[in-house]
Amino acid sequence: MTPRDDAPAPLDPAPEPHTGLMGRFRNYFLTGLVVTGPIAITLYLVWWFVTWVDGVVRPFVPQAYRPETYLPYGVPGWGLIVAFFSLTLVGFLAANLIGRTLVDVGETFLGRIPAVRAIYRGLKQVFETLFSGKGSSFRKVGLVEFPSPGMWSIVLISQSPNEEVARSLPGQEEHVSVFLPCSPNPTTGFFFYVPRSKIIEVDLTAEDAATLIMSAGVVQPGSAPDPKKAAALAGMANAARIANASALPPQPQPAKVE
Repeated sequence: MTPRDDAPAPLDPAPEPHTGLMGRFRNYFLTGLVVTGPIAITLYLVWWFVTWVDGVVRPFVPQAYRPETYLPYGVPGWGLIVAFFSLTLVGFLAANLIGRTLVDVGETFLGRIPAVRAIYRGLKQVFETLFSGKGSSFRKVGLVEFPSPGMWSIVLISQSPNEEVARSLPGQEEHVSVFLPCSPNPTTGFFFYVPRSKIIEVDLTAEDAATLIMSAGVVQPGSAPDPKKAAALAGMANAARIANASALPPQPQPAKVE
């Protein structure tokens, strides 16, 4: 019985993994690095932030209210707790009539200082936009043809320009302000206005876009493999390879020469 001409070609045998001592040592080392690396960096950044807040808040806390006054050691995060409750108290006071009056008096005083006025107003608008929960800045992600035709970059879509800037832009088409983060540091980048028709919106969150930019495309959103699915596919491929190998006719053995 001869095999059919249209029978699928047998799969090449999978290469045997390098299971030597050095190969196993290398695999174990890389596995440990992948497991502990993100955890260590995350804990380091959290510890840095907590100690930084403690260092900023500690000089404003009286000595009698510091834990190290009564304990032989300091309490990490105490300054962060004090800052949290202090900001909450300031927000509570600013929400009533007396607090709003004091805030208006302070803003009036700062508005009379030329150098401080521009900085304060700009920072206030940024904080109100980012933390008010009502704005739509940086909640949409898009693609813009930059830096040259045929090359596309990820941008974070912000607000439309004001009337004065919109009148100065050429053409009648509506423009949108976008921010193009740089890789691997997304806190730096380029800000420019682009026509709305030149933006291709993509179904990505700002967090996914930041991950994609920081990893320089190495980590693709939604590309994390499912271990169970990968194991099932590997098992199916191995079973198909064995089935194809068993369906082949036996290969003739070379005759022994006496």
